[in-house]
Amino acid sequence: MPNIKIFSGSSHPDLSQKIADRLGLELGKVVTKKFSNQETCVEIGESVRGEDVYIVQSGCGEINDNLMELLIMINACKIASASRVTAVIPCFPYARQDKKDKSRAPISAKLVANMLSVAGADHIITMDLHASQIQGFFDIPVDNLYAEPAVLKWIKENINEWKNCTIVSPDAGGAKRCVRGGTFRCTLEAV
Repeated sequence: MPNIKIFSGSSHPDLSQKIADRLGLELGKVVTKKFSNQETCVEIGESVRGEDVYIVQSGCGEINDNLMELLIMINACKIASASRVTAVIPCFPYARQDKKDKSRAPISAKLVANMLSVAGADHIITMDLHASQIQGFFDIPVDNLYAEPAVLKWIKENINEWKNCTIVSPDAGGAKRCVRGGTFRCTLEAV
């Protein structure tokens, strides 16, 4: 696969390595560190000029640090003349803040979409967005992949009494997804 480079953020290096292995590619060299005042510093360790760059960084764990690291990585690749930068974000940060549900409440998912675009992302790949409307927050292509088919297959192949199991969801959106699976009882639990 010529002209493709994959870089890993620090949120999930194992996933990044599995993606690279599956594609038969090496992960790109990147050094991430913190200054004494906790600012994030990212150094891309190889040329990305003219390359199609994929940056894998999830919005889980230290969400704000991981988001900032992703933004800096995108910008670093863009100003280093990458031809295209795709952010692969398995868990989209601030996705649950996708609508204005109270007076003076921000729509933080839209803010994240704006920041990714301004940083220089040309394409977003994410999974199981909290609400599909988040795709409309972007002016760049967004691919929202669904884990449901793979999860259902795994459950049916690995849980003997799968017909008698209950899937628990943290919110109404998740409850809709598990009911859509068709063969499971779904319980809504408050978080």
